[in-house]
Amino acid sequence: MRLRPALCLSALLTAVLIAPHAPASADGPTPSDPAYTIRDTRNIADAYGRITGTGGQLQNPAYLTALSTEVPATSLAQLLTQVASPTRPALTAGQFFPGWNVGNPLRADWKGTRGRMRSVAFTNRYGALLRGHVYAPLKGAEDPYTGKRLRGPFPGVVLTEGSIQGSEGMYEWLAQDLAERGYVVLTYDVQGQGTSETLPHEGPVNALPFCNPFAEPNEDEMLGCPGVPSQQLGNFVVGTKDALGFFTSTPKRHHRGVGTGESDAFNPYWRLFDRSRDRRTATPGRTKRIAIIGHSLGAAAVSKVQGTDKRVAAVVALDKLAGAASTGPIEGTGNKPVVPALAVQSEYGFTVSPWYLSGGSSLVPEPSPDGPDPMRERASGFESWRAAGVDSLLVVPRASTHLEYTDIPLVLPASRYGQDLTSIYVQRWLDRYLKHRGGSKRLLAKRFRYLEPTGGGQWSPVRLRRDPLLSFYYCSAYSLGKRSDLDITGVGC
Repeated sequence: MRLRPALCLSALLTAVLIAPHAPASADGPTPSDPAYTIRDTRNIADAYGRITGTGGQLQNPAYLTALSTEVPATSLAQLLTQVASPTRPALTAGQFFPGWNVGNPLRADWKGTRGRMRSVAFTNRYGALLRGHVYAPLKGAEDPYTGKRLRGPFPGVVLTEGSIQGSEGMYEWLAQDLAERGYVVLTYDVQGQGTSETLPHEGPVNALPFCNPFAEPNEDEMLGCPGVPSQQLGNFVVGTKDALGFFTSTPKRHHRGVGTGESDAFNPYWRLFDRSRDRRTATPGRTKRIAIIGHSLGAAAVSKVQGTDKRVAAVVALDKLAGAASTGPIEGTGNKPVVPALAVQSEYGFTVSPWYLSGGSSLVPEPSPDGPDPMRERASGFESWRAAGVDSLLVVPRASTHLEYTDIPLVLPASRYGQDLTSIYVQRWLDRYLKHRGGSKRLLAKRFRYLEPTGGGQWSPVRLRRDPLLSFYYCSAYSLGKRSDLDITGVGC
């Protein structure tokens, strides 16, 4: 029987459009095949899944209802906080754009029902007031996945946001997921972003701009006013180190940056942090139970800080882990792999582009007539960790963007399940290296269960299969002691 051309084309389109939901394979279509472009078009559409996908922002009526309540409430709270500190201006997108710092409005009732959260403020080494939140389990809480009682004290996590006006509210999803599973987590805004102060408070200068912009810049600074502009690696490195200092502070050992009536002298959840010496540490000499997580320029910062700060026992880089050879926006000169690193990295940057513009970095696309280089994400930092013999895991979610890790309403592209997958891997990575639970078996599992907020205080389970959710363009990989797989789903590395 002969098929009409229209039916053949229909069959081809159907087969290709469902292809991304099958395991990735190096035997798939090639760039010269029209099926390759059709598959790529589906992947581009899926890069907006958080907004348009099943259960996404536009598909869940409860989301828009909650958003209409939370945006004005968050904006008013920020305005009142700023009015109370007139000499500490935050001239930022997070302060002025409605919804910028609201996070996922479906999580608005998390505090008090699934975990606890407190706002904090502390000064960095340049005197700028940084604002954030600390998260922890409820007293007597049970793990929502296992039902087991959570018994403190707990390991600690410090999370550094991304650049270009990232805001800590965009990352509360991860902080909350970790807290309700038995971690104490600090999120904060670096100087000049979110609700943190834009300018430093240096020396005898007691009027705007509270610094001498014509002074000789400090090391790793661009201007005489340190931390200005905010988008410089040194600002995020300083933020990470000073946030670690605040996180580990106590009533007897105040944060060294304290000095104003507007800042907290110590971490209000200091009793909940497990300060016992870790005798099973994966890294000799790193015996504190603290991990650092960073996104974008924050990922570059934590990639650097983990090599020198002995308080750090594990690191998570969200697009991208930066090795010594990393260049461009996520620069890694001098970085030394020391502690186990989880890298969750993306196919696309701030915008979603077709396959023939996949050259260079996802953050700075270049023409690529031969198609994507499967090694692109491995080369950014994973290979440095593997060469150093330090445990590392690289996960590249399919259809993921650089904005995957920032929760913001309705505007920015992100895949439907990339955030879920990221949270699962972060939880399991920290369980292994801070709690010493789970081992490689849980990290290498192929099926997962994740709890999503769906509205009205409800959290619904989502069942996920690993392989269809990993990139078919770029290799995911792991190197865990004697176990390794440099191409988990057979992309072709």
